[in-house]
Amino acid sequence: MANLTEFTVANFEDEVLKSSEPVLVDFWATWCGPCRMLAPLLEELAGENTGVTIGKLDIDQNQALAMKYNVTNIPTILIFKNGEVVERIQGGQAKHRLQESIDAAKG
Repeated sequence: MANLTEFTVANFEDEVLKSSEPVLVDFWATWCGPCRMLAPLLEELAGENTGVTIGKLDIDQNQALAMKYNVTNIPTILIFKNGEVVERIQGGQAKHRLQESIDAAKG
């Protein structure tokens, strides 16, 4: 997870809500098979993109944030810009689809 940021309740406000660039947050859990399949794609995207922060938030360790953002199914990806959710993506996605969402948030 070298390129991915690990989001928690402790750093969420500073790293996500106050970020000057778009932030992609993958809400996941260790027991979620589709989440584990998505992880390598997110790692690649994090290494290939500048001007965006990409990271993960473990819903089991950060249940309050999962509840706040109404994350009931995982994987769920929320893209934040200027502290607001600009896109919600549920379920596994192809890399090109995620790249399109990143580009739209940066644009």
